[in-house]
Amino acid sequence: MNTTTGAKPHVLILGGGSVGLNAAHDLRKALGSEVAITIVDSRPYMTYQPFLPEVGAGSIDPRNVLAPLRKVLAGTKVVTGAVSKIRHEDRTVVVTTDEDVTLEISYDYLVVGLGSVPRLLPIPGLAENAIGFKQVEEAIAVRDRILGNLAEAASTKDPAVRKRLLTFTFVGGGFAGGEAISEAEDMVRDALRYYPDLHASDIRFVLIDAAPFIFPEVSEEQRAYALNQLRERGVEVKLETFLNSCEGGVVKLSDGDEFETDLIVWNAGVKPAPVLFDSEASDLPVIQERGPMMGRLGVLPDLRVKGENGPVDGVFAAGDCAWVPDLASGEGKFCPPNAQHAVRQGKRVADNIARSIQGRPLVDYYHKNLGVLATLGMYKGVGYMMLGDKRIDMKGLPAWAAARAYHVYAMPTVGRKAAVVAGWVANAVSRRDIIGIPQSSTPRAAFELAAKK
Repeated sequence: MNTTTGAKPHVLILGGGSVGLNAAHDLRKALGSEVAITIVDSRPYMTYQPFLPEVGAGSIDPRNVLAPLRKVLAGTKVVTGAVSKIRHEDRTVVVTTDEDVTLEISYDYLVVGLGSVPRLLPIPGLAENAIGFKQVEEAIAVRDRILGNLAEAASTKDPAVRKRLLTFTFVGGGFAGGEAISEAEDMVRDALRYYPDLHASDIRFVLIDAAPFIFPEVSEEQRAYALNQLRERGVEVKLETFLNSCEGGVVKLSDGDEFETDLIVWNAGVKPAPVLFDSEASDLPVIQERGPMMGRLGVLPDLRVKGENGPVDGVFAAGDCAWVPDLASGEGKFCPPNAQHAVRQGKRVADNIARSIQGRPLVDYYHKNLGVLATLGMYKGVGYMMLGDKRIDMKGLPAWAAARAYHVYAMPTVGRKAAVVAGWVANAVSRRDIIGIPQSSTPRAAFELAAKK
């Protein structure tokens, strides 16, 4: 099937995350009906990833961290499918839908905001036994597994089974992994009041990281605070430690520790969308040198993709899959892959495409860092904010409150903002829900069982 758009300039946006949603929204706002816009994503919604730890802890309803693309992007064509080929030579992208229908979509301008996927290492058992924490369904599954395990452990008398059920392992001590385990431990501690057969000493949370510290994004003092917070709450933080294998749910670490676990959450790094560095799938130029840039699209300060002989005509890239110069931080610096930059890069891409269509000069991306904030469970947080050139370090309640306030501000749509806040108020009044529904991953199991009898 070939999709054409007539005489209007056609902007094709790959990825419906922070980059794609903001680029499509601002481009429509700038040019109205003068441009045709198509956005492609394997999911029909944008996930606000900074809220996933709270989804995984039952503090936020999962639907409230999702912005439905068709609802938010009025006038934009939304195609639900996976990008399987990018052929810029003939300005065509091939998309495969869930029903294996192939679509060929042509374009005048291309925006690549495909984001990243978990970077798995060749660790025996990892692919078969672990789960990531980048998508809302993964956060839901982690929450349901933990709460389901509490109920199952309270009902068994086998100490070995109980020990395995109540051992939860998280790999990766950056913001994603550190927040995820902090929020999960907080949820379990809150839920234990309803399980008289279980004690806090029965629960084992393990955080593993190869680095000598956690939360590399903050200062040494704040790292120490976060580490002490976790250890005071009983979380085993194993630094400078590698996961050697996890076959059959048996974790074997480089420090010699070995234990059974019923949950392994992998947060140890990401890589760009695989289609970009598959030379048979994409003809866009990616960075080949080994290191953090490898596989990403190099871009100029104005966010046009950089080729061997200058910018690639009509192609822009931003977010996790691009290596964007950070002009605000100085020469040779690059923007970290976070939502703060992705949102603003998406807006800059929209403005520059509008400028290109109108024949005006493009503008470089420039954004001063606003700071970083992380929650460590209820009423605890760590991070810093920038007020002009002044850095304000925060920890405890102020950091927690600032993190929540910022993310509500950054969450797309007024309705979702209100729903998140309403959920927090409800939890404060009646305490968060402690029901896990692990059966949701196999919804037909009860029906099939009934059919056999």
